[in-house]
Amino acid sequence: MSEKIAIQGIKGSFHYQTAESYFGKDIEVLECRTFDAIVKALLKGDADWGVMAIENSIAGAILPNYALIDRHNLHITGEHYMNIQHHLMALGGQRLEDITEVHSHYMALLQCKDFFHDYPDIRLVESPDTAEAARQIHLQQLKGVAAIASASASELYGLPIIAESIQTIKRNATRFVVLRTTDAHLPKRGINKATLKFQVYDKSGSLATVLNVLRDYDMNMTKIQSLPVIETPWKYAFFVDVVFDSYARYQQAIQLLDIMTEELKVLGEYENRLNSESYSKSII
Repeated sequence: MSEKIAIQGIKGSFHYQTAESYFGKDIEVLECRTFDAIVKALLKGDADWGVMAIENSIAGAILPNYALIDRHNLHITGEHYMNIQHHLMALGGQRLEDITEVHSHYMALLQCKDFFHDYPDIRLVESPDTAEAARQIHLQQLKGVAAIASASASELYGLPIIAESIQTIKRNATRFVVLRTTDAHLPKRGINKATLKFQVYDKSGSLATVLNVLRDYDMNMTKIQSLPVIETPWKYAFFVDVVFDSYARYQQAIQLLDIMTEELKVLGEYENRLNSESYSKSII
């Protein structure tokens, strides 16, 4: 029996394409309407793995997802970068001039916002998922309504593309993380990236001291993101991605940071995929 992967959206969504790219074509997916539903499926045991978008090169970080991973003690066990091409699609026989509404996930609408500056009469409507927007147009035979979705969704739901690659920046990548409720089974070989969460003491230079440790132990910080600590007004937690060559040096830094910070949590240790051959091919 194959393991089940929880994704946000349905077949044809970018999460589905990511799951196929990461795990292979022969997969069983659990379609979830929301990111919260992915987490719930993992915690209940309805899925073995989860795939969740975490940031986009145009729209930035998806902040609530950092909080979800942290709050529910999920582990990031891998990552995948996908070149996102957003296409505008509708029922056959229609042109862009016939469209009065465009439905899609809010991140897709945000990434394509500039395209619609020349079409002020088109109403943008949020949908739970890009592929779901396309599927509903197909099922309900909605004329005058278009979806922003993938080429895969266009093929699956029989909607011709009326405008290709409408995202603001053509080189548009989304980073997805692979989640599990535990990482105890994972081998440590090949790991050269980690996601950390920490809180610093309320004194001058605390954050700079932490960052200096990362530097001194040969870690390249590829991302830093702050989120408010809900229970303590005006206090912030920092989420950091670091890349390293030596896992032993990384472990030494973690031991030191555990002493130097008010709170330290490792959200995941995994292989850096940004410069992987598969990603390089996907952005050509």
